[in-house]
Amino acid sequence: MTTFETLGLQEPILKGIQDLGFIAPTPIQEKAIPVLLGGDRDFVGLAQTGTGKTAAFGLPLLQQIDIKQRHPQGLILCPTRELCLQITNDLKNFSKHLGDVSIVAVYGGSSIVQQLRDLKRGVHIVVATPGRLLDIIERKAVNFANVRYVVLDEADEMLNMGFQEDINNILSNTPEEKTTWLFSATMPQEVRRIAQKYMSDPFELTVGNKNSGNANIEHEYYVVRPREKYAALKRIVDYNPEIFGIIFTRTKIESQEIAESLIRDGYNADALHGDLTQQQRDKVMKRFREKSLQVLVATDVAARGIDVDNVTHVINYELPDDVENYTHRSGRTARAGKSGISIAIITGRDTGKIRQIERVIGKKFTKVDVPDGFAVCEKQLFGLVHKVHNVVVNEEQIEPYLERIFEEFASMTKEEIIKRFASLEFNQFLEYYQDAPDLNVKEERRSAEGGERRSSNGKFTRLFINLGSVDDFTRGDMLRYLCDTSGVRGNKIGRIDLKGVYSFFEVENDVVEKFQQTFKKAEYNGRSVRIEMSQDGDKRRSGGGGRPPREGGSGGRRWEGSNSGGAGAGGSRAGGFRKRY
Repeated sequence: MTTFETLGLQEPILKGIQDLGFIAPTPIQEKAIPVLLGGDRDFVGLAQTGTGKTAAFGLPLLQQIDIKQRHPQGLILCPTRELCLQITNDLKNFSKHLGDVSIVAVYGGSSIVQQLRDLKRGVHIVVATPGRLLDIIERKAVNFANVRYVVLDEADEMLNMGFQEDINNILSNTPEEKTTWLFSATMPQEVRRIAQKYMSDPFELTVGNKNSGNANIEHEYYVVRPREKYAALKRIVDYNPEIFGIIFTRTKIESQEIAESLIRDGYNADALHGDLTQQQRDKVMKRFREKSLQVLVATDVAARGIDVDNVTHVINYELPDDVENYTHRSGRTARAGKSGISIAIITGRDTGKIRQIERVIGKKFTKVDVPDGFAVCEKQLFGLVHKVHNVVVNEEQIEPYLERIFEEFASMTKEEIIKRFASLEFNQFLEYYQDAPDLNVKEERRSAEGGERRSSNGKFTRLFINLGSVDDFTRGDMLRYLCDTSGVRGNKIGRIDLKGVYSFFEVENDVVEKFQQTFKKAEYNGRSVRIEMSQDGDKRRSGGGGRPPREGGSGGRRWEGSNSGGAGAGGSRAGGFRKRY
C-alpha cells in the first residue's frame, strides 16, 4: 500500500499531513507527487473535482520552497475567491511544521490595501484569482522575477469564465525559465493551447476517464411540470430528513429567489452567488461548513472551490448548458471516498439532455417518482425516531430537570409518551401533505396550434426576439435580460431556444402584452430590440425549417435536449410547516 511516507515527502510536511488525519494518498496524489517532487518538469494533470488536486500540487510545491528567500517563488492561479481561500488554508495547514512559510491569498471582493501590506512583508507563495492579481501587477506591488513554479488550478473553469487574456498577461510577467503545473477536470482546446504555449514537453497524467463521474455518486432525475419544480424541490428535501446539500441554479436571481422561498417555508437555507459581498459570502460559507445550513443554493461560478465534507446531495434545479459543469456540480458530493446522490429536477423536454449526460459520464440515471405525501410523512417520522434513538444525553445538565419531567409524564404510559412525542412533529407534516397532489409528469400535452402549448396552468405563447448567441447571450443571460427588462418573474417564462442572431422564448399568455409594451423602446448595445409573436409554431420548436419574423437565416446552433429557461421560485405555498433542526 502506498503511503505519503513512500512518496518522498519531507518529515515536517508529513507531520502536517498526519495532523490533518490523512492516511493514504488519493490516486492523483499518488501519481503526481513523485513527478512534481523532481521540480524540473512541466506537468498537466487531469482529474475530477474532489480527487485531492490541491494536495497533489501543494505538497510538492511546499517542499521546493526555500524559506530563507522571502520573495515569491510559487504562484497559484485559480478561478474563484472560495477556491483561492481554500487552497491558501490547505497550504497553511500542510506547512504547519515547516517554519515561517508566508502564503498570501489575493482575490477580489476584499481589501486590496491589506493584501498589498501582506505582499510587502515578504511572501513565498501567492495564491490568486486572475483579475485581482492583474490589478496588483499593474500597481507594481509584486515582483515575480524569481518565481520558479506556476500552478494553474481549475484551468478549464478559468477559461470558461473568460480569464484567458488575464492569464496570458500574468504569465508574461513571470520568467521564461520556470516550471508550470496545470491541473484541470477537462482538457478543452483552449486549455490545450495554453499548455502548448507556456509548457515544454509536459508530463501528462489522467486519473479516471475524461468527464467520467465519481463511481460513488448515484444519479437520479425527477420529471415534473415547470411550475411545480419548487414544490418538487421541497418534497425531495423533506423526503431526505438528513440531507446536507447544494442546490444548483443557473442565475443569480434564481438562486436568491429559491433561497428566500425556502427560508420563508422554514428551511435552514441560504444563497451563494456573485452579487454577494465577500463578507456576505464568507458568512454563508461559514454557516454551511458548520452545518447550521441544511441546504445551500448556489450558481456554478459561486460554488467553485466549495470543499465541504459530507455533502449528501447535489440537486440540479436546472441542468447546466455544459455537460462538464454537471460533472463539476455532482463532484461536490461523494468526496474523499464517501458516497452521495446527484439529483436533477427536469421537465419533459429535458430527458434528451439526461441521455446526453449519461453518454458523457458513462453512468445511467435512475428515474425516480416524486414521493407522495404519505411517503414523505413516513420518512420524516422515522427520521425523527432515528434522531431520538441516537441523541447524546448530557446527564449532568439535564439532571436538575428530570424530577419535574417525570412528574409531568407520570400519568401516561410509555406507549402514550412515545405516540405523543412522535405526533408532535408528525402532525405538522401530516397536515401539510394532506391531499398533496401528484407532481410527476407522465406525458405533457401540447396543442397543435402554432406558437402555443398547453400546461396544467394554462397556455404559453412563443415569442421571437432579435438577440442571440452572437450577442454573447447564454440561456441564463437571456432569462435574466428578459426578467430585468420586462419586470416579469422567471416563473412566467418557459423554454428559451437560443439561436445565433435571434432567439425564441415562451411566456404565459397573461404577460404577452407586457412584454410587447416594455420592449417597444428597448435597446441593446445601441440596437433596437424587437419582440414579435412567432409564426413557426412547433415546426421551429422541433428543430425543423421555418424562418423568424422578417429576419432570414438560422445563424444558430441546434440545441439537443434543451431545457426550460424559466424556474423562478415564486410559487411556494404559504402556511407550510416550520422545519426544526
